[in-house]
Amino acid sequence: MKPAPFAYLRPSTLEEALAALAGEQGAKVLAGGQSLVPLLSMRLAAPSMLVDINALPGLGDVTCDASVAGGGGVRVGALARHADVLASAEAAEVQPLVAMALSHVAHPTIRNRGTTVGSLVHADAAAEMPMVLRLLEGSVDVASVRGRRTIPAAELFAGPLESTLAHDEIAVEAFFPSLPDGAGVAFQEIARRHGDYALVGVAAVVETEGDDVTRARLGFVSVSDVPVVVDVSDSLDDPAGRALAELDPADDIHATAAYRAHLVKVLVPKVLAAATDHARRRKNP
Repeated sequence: MKPAPFAYLRPSTLEEALAALAGEQGAKVLAGGQSLVPLLSMRLAAPSMLVDINALPGLGDVTCDASVAGGGGVRVGALARHADVLASAEAAEVQPLVAMALSHVAHPTIRNRGTTVGSLVHADAAAEMPMVLRLLEGSVDVASVRGRRTIPAAELFAGPLESTLAHDEIAVEAFFPSLPDGAGVAFQEIARRHGDYALVGVAAVVETEGDDVTRARLGFVSVSDVPVVVDVSDSLDDPAGRALAELDPADDIHATAAYRAHLVKVLVPKVLAAATDHARRRKNP
């Protein structure tokens, strides 16, 4: 199937792109296109105009600040490809969970074109990076003709494939906070084939003091309709049970709800143990 007809604009400045979005209610932003183009081809999306932002300057950077107290972290521009972020050794050092999860995103061909920020605003709960942003308590900066604002990850995901961006806003940058001292992260997922959407994915962030875990939080992929984070700090004797009390696994053509719940029970203790070990290795390399 071919897309429905649409107008096409490739602006050379951010201001021109924002003006086009503001003037056309049915316009959509095109960056990597790895999510949008298939929707167009299946006519599940039919925008009146595509605003191609690939010619905009200054949106392809990946910048890192290792400081924790000063609000350091990894900043990813709207045109930075998954492969660029994954290849950044500095980003992997500042926030290791970003690289851990990105290595599971699709296949190399898609990572070479798809953008991390685009994946975030696509808001697919079966994708890894929306969950990572939510778990790390990151944020996305968006711009419009009205100005620029920052959307915390906790306020970004409104529903299945639905973000809180207005139709005339462009996500220009994502921010993943740096990993604090004494903290560790881990990620695992189970998919039919590497690169396919996960049947279930689990990430963990733990904070430690000495040999004790003082805080533990879990993020889940492909379990609920939106990225879900569960604090299990007070339930380390049964973290999977605590998580399932807040999750709502669903049946689909890939897995039953019962099987997803089983995978949660299998993955949660493994990921928590790996994150705890990571925290201790960071203290005693």
